[in-house]
Amino acid sequence: MTDASEPGLDVDDLSVGYGPVRALRGVTLTVPRGSVVAVLGGNGAGKSTLLRAVSRTLGFHGGTVTSGAVRHGGRRISVLSADRVVAAGICQVPEGRRVFARMTVADNLRAGALGSTGSRADKAAALRRVHELFPVLADRAQQRAGLLSGGEQQMLALARALMAGPRLLLLDEPSLGLAPLMASRIAETITEINAQGVSVLLVEQNAALALRLASYAYVLEVGEVTLHGPAAELAGSDEVRRRYLGVVDETAAADASGGASHAPVLRRWGGTR
Repeated sequence: MTDASEPGLDVDDLSVGYGPVRALRGVTLTVPRGSVVAVLGGNGAGKSTLLRAVSRTLGFHGGTVTSGAVRHGGRRISVLSADRVVAAGICQVPEGRRVFARMTVADNLRAGALGSTGSRADKAAALRRVHELFPVLADRAQQRAGLLSGGEQQMLALARALMAGPRLLLLDEPSLGLAPLMASRIAETITEINAQGVSVLLVEQNAALALRLASYAYVLEVGEVTLHGPAAELAGSDEVRRRYLGVVDETAAADASGGASHAPVLRRWGGTR
């Protein structure tokens, strides 16, 4: 069972650059053990850069941490290589369902287990757990991953990360490009994974989904944290509702229509990075 008193992920005054371009500026956030924390923001806000800095994959994209530190479980991980970060219990599921398309589902899962430091029995238990979460992956174990539907590929990407036995999952836009029903199923799975003791740092442009899943949230704008607080409070914030949930201010709408009273206007919020 997860001990919430144990230290989780701490990002302290983190700045990141891509050459002369500053992508993150003094970002500080915390993911307590056993929690789901969301990061919201528009295109170019620095959300994916933040995850890459935590997972130590930033260098593969030409980025560099210029100041600050990242700790997990009280241990400084911002000095580790990417494979050691996985061994330390942190796995990233990148945007775009980057499965190994020509490999079978079973081989994709075996590849995920390569990052595990557990025993053969631990890996077998992880596979059973994955098949319980995603029965379709057991049914299609010998099918090439590239032939799966978009939703099934997202399931496989999540499952592959779980095969390493993570304590913290970094999820980059898990609902991107999915039909609403499939996005809802993925959200339910994230909740179940979290209930099993895995912490989650969730980057999402679908703010309504993210705020529903998370207990706490941060808003990134042009590389800086501009808002943060309990997810329920942010969901009720006029600024967040207007900018990220597509809710038009009721008073302004009434004024614009000559004083007539209208309920808040909702529109689907679904941009892509």
